[in-house]
Amino acid sequence: MKRYFFAIAGLALLLQLPNGVFAQASSGNAESEVRDAVEKYRVALMKHDAVALKQIWAGDYTFINGGGQLLTKDQRLANLGSGATSLDIAMAGMKVRIYGDAAVTTGKVTIKGQYSGKESSGDYQSMTVWVKRGSAWQLVANQLTKITDTN
Repeated sequence: MKRYFFAIAGLALLLQLPNGVFAQASSGNAESEVRDAVEKYRVALMKHDAVALKQIWAGDYTFINGGGQLLTKDQRLANLGSGATSLDIAMAGMKVRIYGDAAVTTGKVTIKGQYSGKESSGDYQSMTVWVKRGSAWQLVANQLTKITDTN
């Protein structure tokens, strides 16, 4: 009888712990999943894969491009469909931070090509915000900031 009491008491204690306690135990797997999602995103952008991007970008997705413009998912898809954007994208030094079902990535992005018909080659700092919905990570927001030579 005492064993059952301790088992029930232990379970009750576990149920009172904050959700983040359990999220930390699996953060390595979540980090790997987010890194995979970022790579799928990078490839989809370079291939103009609208089908993949519709799944990657959340319905309320927001993008702040290197020129400071705020764009929605529909605006980005229209840009992609126009053919005015052609990019080769390389990433370096990406850091991933997990917050339960949310993640933030930061890193350097090197772009070669055109965005909206304008030359956009250069180095940028990138920040992306991801949310896990079901079994998939969706991009809800990202921003690119041009790295300028300060010397």
